[in-house]
Amino acid sequence: MKHLPLTLLLLAPAAFADWTLVNFPPFTASGDGLFTSSATLPAGQQPLQLWQQQQCWQPAGAVKLNQTLSLQPCASQPPVSWRQFRRGDYQVRIDTRSGTPTLQLSLKSPQQVNAGSASQSCPRWNGQPLSVAVGPTFHEGESVRDFYSGQTATVSGGKITLQPAANSGGLLLLESAATQQNAPFSWHNATVYFVLTDRFVNGNPANDHSYGRRSDGQQEIATFHGGDLAGLTQKLDYLQQLGVNALWISSPLEQIHGWIGGGSKGDFPHYAYHGYYALDWTRLDANMGNEQDLRNLVDQAHQRGMRILFDVVVNHVGYATLSDMQHFQFGSLYLQGAEIEKTLGKNWGDWQPGVGQNWHSFNDYINFSDQTGWRNWWGKNWIRSDIGDYDAPGYDDLSMSLAFLPDIKTEAPQPSGLPLFYRHKPDSDAREIPGATTRDYLTHWLSQWVRDYGIDGFRVDTAKHVDKATLAQLKQQASAALAAWKAANPDKAPDNQPFWMTGEAWGHGVMMSDYYQHGFDAMINFDFQDQAAQALNCFAQIDGIYQQMADKLQNFNVLSYLSSHDTRLFFVSDARESLALQQRAADLLLLAPGAVQIYYGDESGRQFGATGSDPLQGTRSDMNWQQLFGSKGALVEHWRKLGSFRARHPAIGTGVQQSQPDNGYYAFSRQTASDRVMVVWAGDRQP
Repeated sequence: MKHLPLTLLLLAPAAFADWTLVNFPPFTASGDGLFTSSATLPAGQQPLQLWQQQQCWQPAGAVKLNQTLSLQPCASQPPVSWRQFRRGDYQVRIDTRSGTPTLQLSLKSPQQVNAGSASQSCPRWNGQPLSVAVGPTFHEGESVRDFYSGQTATVSGGKITLQPAANSGGLLLLESAATQQNAPFSWHNATVYFVLTDRFVNGNPANDHSYGRRSDGQQEIATFHGGDLAGLTQKLDYLQQLGVNALWISSPLEQIHGWIGGGSKGDFPHYAYHGYYALDWTRLDANMGNEQDLRNLVDQAHQRGMRILFDVVVNHVGYATLSDMQHFQFGSLYLQGAEIEKTLGKNWGDWQPGVGQNWHSFNDYINFSDQTGWRNWWGKNWIRSDIGDYDAPGYDDLSMSLAFLPDIKTEAPQPSGLPLFYRHKPDSDAREIPGATTRDYLTHWLSQWVRDYGIDGFRVDTAKHVDKATLAQLKQQASAALAAWKAANPDKAPDNQPFWMTGEAWGHGVMMSDYYQHGFDAMINFDFQDQAAQALNCFAQIDGIYQQMADKLQNFNVLSYLSSHDTRLFFVSDARESLALQQRAADLLLLAPGAVQIYYGDESGRQFGATGSDPLQGTRSDMNWQQLFGSKGALVEHWRKLGSFRARHPAIGTGVQQSQPDNGYYAFSRQTASDRVMVVWAGDRQP
């Protein structure tokens, strides 16, 4: 697929509809971009070729159950076979939400545990005080506090009696009354708040239109909205009150300056407001602020016991835009001489579609086949791309062009030199490193932010598409950098915790994969969003999932979430904009084992925004500050209660779980050697 305009190749999940597989019934769409089918198969073997309209897809590697498999076109590839070792009920799940399809095969065994537990039913509460068996978690004669209401009771006969607070949803959050403050920080019990900085708070309107970026004057679906590092700093007290102890921010590093055509229809301009279209890893993006803004954010967060995580990208670079082509002198146009300014204007990035055009139409003016002009872009040592004479991307995880973004050759062993267009970027802090590979440059640049500012961790984007050696080197260099910063700044360091790294490997669940041997302390848990949705109408139905997680996470860690910028807003898609159900969502997430991630606005019922022909854009709407102390104030307060309880008790994230038998209420305890809690749910109120 050489020399096609990149932005025309971006596929929305809906473009992957109508899947078929031999011996399976038609696939059912379950959420935007997810497709499932189930069938009872005998022991045997069958071709594993999936058809989507006229396109054939098959796994790129070995076929294994319960693992996320990348799909590649069948053309010119040997057919892949799938062997079923025994008769059973098999499920095929296709996930197209990342823009490229993946496959997961599973076998349902008779003993398989689902989102609920056979021993747990859904209790109904009459509104009266609850008598709860609390031994042996709490001792005879011990004073026990319900953190939610502040009530205390003394254990007598192994029981206490307490009235759940009216606005608690029937919860009792039980702790020893001797507990007085938050526990020391632990990543295994972390509450991480993920924010797209541009959509949070505008702390400095003067930087809103850096590099000539513009508002579109329409729905502003994917333009910069003004959020910045200064705005984040203004809201640290709010986050601290939520119980947040780690702040994951979208990449603040310099992004492509211009826009691409947005969505499948090109119905809006799409800027890199989200931080995933890198241009220069050595500079802050001017829309985010300056280096003093970053230093102030980190220092102020550390003073509040909060860690800072950078979202980092080492898999790909940003698309080519008209603005960057003009400013950095790379690429090639079909236009010549005076017709360039006549068609594109004095500043190419100011171009707008005319009659019969859309925002993709700028591609019509670009000569993607010209080899000479594109050699001045990143250079063949740096990227794979379907542009010019660059090496074409492959179909495997490491060499594919994810969403048709230029893929970085992080695995290349030869010295790469600096990106060629940096010759026309005098403000870059990138300097030639003799003998350095692309991997060496990236890990050096990113770890320098840690060394200079004390960044506490990274969330690595698209980790499954990066070679493991690069990921391990990134962790090693960043760890050394943080240790050096803490040694040089003992008065600023919040603790002696080592550098922490989590990553996105699409479809990863609660399992000890080899990512943990290559630098990662936790992986994002993609399963929890759907598991929580299944328990939304009955909190007790999460028991089996909690038990499995608590058992497994004695040995490793994951980061679980409800909402994300790449999937859906839980409040809209699952809670159906019910404040009561979004309150239940807080229970499900903030009482989960392991580390958890709040997506900005989960706690305040943030609404879906304008989205155009890209269904993910609406998940990135502006933070709804105006509702925090109005219609959604009670919801925010509930999230604060749960978040604060979690911050006091490492047992929530790391403890051994023991579920109680059905006593007319649902209850479980979690304990470590030094901490213990019990969570009790009386059930939904009877009418």
